[in-house]
Amino acid sequence: MTAALPTRADVLAAADRLRGQVVRTPVVRCAALDRAAGAELWLKAESLQTIGAFKARGALNALAQLPPEVRARGVITYSSGNHAQAVAMAALRHGVTAEIFMPVDAPRIKADAVRAMGARVIPVGTTSLERHEAALARQRETGAAIIEPFDHAHTIAGQGTATLELLEDAVAAGVVLDALVVPVGGGGLIAGACLAVGESGVAIHGVEPVGCDSMGQSLARGEVTAVGPGPTIADGLKPTRVGQLPFAIARAHLAGCHTVDDAELGAAVAALAIQAKLVVEPSGAAGVALALRGLPGSPRRVGVILSGGNIAPERLAELVVAHGRAR
Repeated sequence: MTAALPTRADVLAAADRLRGQVVRTPVVRCAALDRAAGAELWLKAESLQTIGAFKARGALNALAQLPPEVRARGVITYSSGNHAQAVAMAALRHGVTAEIFMPVDAPRIKADAVRAMGARVIPVGTTSLERHEAALARQRETGAAIIEPFDHAHTIAGQGTATLELLEDAVAAGVVLDALVVPVGGGGLIAGACLAVGESGVAIHGVEPVGCDSMGQSLARGEVTAVGPGPTIADGLKPTRVGQLPFAIARAHLAGCHTVDDAELGAAVAALAIQAKLVVEPSGAAGVALALRGLPGSPRRVGVILSGGNIAPERLAELVVAHGRAR
């Protein structure tokens, strides 16, 4: 890929562009989770963001920078759910059409939310590669712009504003974070986090579901590496491969990339609901799952991005019942 890497300046510009367009989500503290993790957890609740996930940031930043004549032709994207909702919302705000290629097994709550915002949902396959190919074919037919879910400078810069806000709020509280934990799907969120952190010295850790560890395998091999992916309850963290731009950024900044299993994800969802009173989907709870296990070096103050909260009520109840008894 020849596209130029985004910079911290792009994240700062995105923050200015998004001011008043997205929610400045709170940083939540929970003494019970601190005790369980053996560290101070500074939880950036993007589960409370517009459309219930950080993806609103990247979609709005990317769509806003399309030339008007391009935007008028409508937009297309491919997503398992949260980015789909984000693009549908951004298109609605700009008064343009949106076509969203989603997996055939996408959670109904996410597909219904996309349709509710006026976008057309097109079910295709079960992998991001299948959806991407279908989106490219549709783009050739219509000339609409594709809003990439993670492998684009504008998307990455927008996602980086979540970490930027977390760091600003920590500084305002007189706190310097030792580490940051970020869920990894396609890599846009963690790439943006790397840019936002810059040279501050905060150790950045990625976390992926077992069997869906494209970033971890890519870092180990020194090149973008595809995975199955394997089955996981974290439906938002299942791209077959991380993006080229996110990988190029992450490999220069990450302190490590780790995996968590479904039991750990379910326990984190339950702990967040019971202890912190936060509704967080399994993908969004991945950072807490890792923090509860413990990070290398035992950092004292840990920022955690809770990337999304779009979970079906029955699924949330199931996980709370299954994992809440042990708490």
